[in-house]
Amino acid sequence: MDGDVIESCATDRGQAAVVVVFVVAAMFLAVATALVSLGSDMVDRTHAQTAADSAALAALGGGAEAATRFAERHGGMLVDFSTDVDGDSVTVVVRVGRQTATASATDRVTIP
Repeated sequence: MDGDVIESCATDRGQAAVVVVFVVAAMFLAVATALVSLGSDMVDRTHAQTAADSAALAALGGGAEAATRFAERHGGMLVDFSTDVDGDSVTVVVRVGRQTATASATDRVTIP
C-alpha cells in the first residue's frame, strides 16, 4: 500500500507549476488592466485641462457659446460657466471622460 502512495506522489510532480503559472498570469493581467485604466485617466485629465484652458480664453471674447464650442473642439463638454461681476473674468469647468478640469481667464491687466 505504501508503494502505491509513493508512486502516486511521483506522478503528481509538476502540478504546482501549472497553478503558479495561472496565478502569475492572473496577477499580470490585473496589473496590466490597472495600468491601462490609470493611463487612460491621465490622458483624459490632460485633455480636460487643455479644453478648459482654451474654453476659458475663448469665453473672454465670445461668452458661453464660444466656451462651449472650444470645449467640444477639444473633445470635452462644458459643465459650468461663470463670470465675475465686472464681466472681465471667466471660470469654466470642462469634462472629458471621467475627468474634469477648471480654468479661469481674465482680460484685466495688472501692472505691479
